[in-house]
Amino acid sequence: MKIAITGKGGVGKTTLAALLAQAYADRGMQVLAVDADPAPCLAGALGFPPELRAKLHPISEMDELIEERTGAKPGSIGGFFTLNPRVDDIPERFSVVHRGVRLLEMGSVDTGGSGCICPESAMLKTLFTHLLFRKDEMLILDMYAGVEHLGRATVDFVDAMLVVVEPTRRSLGTAAQIKKLANDLGLTRLWLVGNKIRNDEEERFLQENTPGLPLLGVLYADLAVQEADRLGVAVYDYVPQLKQKAHEMAEKLSAVVQRA
Repeated sequence: MKIAITGKGGVGKTTLAALLAQAYADRGMQVLAVDADPAPCLAGALGFPPELRAKLHPISEMDELIEERTGAKPGSIGGFFTLNPRVDDIPERFSVVHRGVRLLEMGSVDTGGSGCICPESAMLKTLFTHLLFRKDEMLILDMYAGVEHLGRATVDFVDAMLVVVEPTRRSLGTAAQIKKLANDLGLTRLWLVGNKIRNDEEERFLQENTPGLPLLGVLYADLAVQEADRLGVAVYDYVPQLKQKAHEMAEKLSAVVQRA
């Protein structure tokens, strides 16, 4: 199953990605978690030890690798370079594994606008497609706000996109924009996940104001999430109520995707 997680900046995409990745790994599944955020922090949320985190580097920042595979220096626009570079060895070669979760930092390209044609963009797009075609693996994509990594040729391979929101109209407005962009690409398998929910009233607010997206579940606000980050431990282990919610959502998501 391939799951993409997105939403407005700061809503808790990485927290949800870490919770689901570990929940599925604990269920015996082979999990590949991909951090596609420009400022990767999924390793910390998963509680990866410092020695493993030190081995991680975003693929988008590996200039020598990108030049080797595409034939052009990163940062160059125009000219000739390979649009479909070899990427099949990247997930295993540049990832690290901890407690059943394999983690890869993909990074992103600062395009300065849409439609960038550059070596690093070609590298990331090819890698993204390759990840979606890998079989017998639970893929969790912690994405940058939006759906810029998705294309029409690969959208059918995303089983579900989870849009993380806070109980605010601004956050729901972003969710509506993401829904439109995803629908324009042909992706209709979207679910809403509420985060930082403090009470029943805020949960009802999400249910009553969802932008036409079914609510998969909610994660309640807990100061222990910030404490886990300060201590450098996995939120999955440190906040029991969120661990329970993660397993509930993992089970529900598996069921609804199978029925879709």
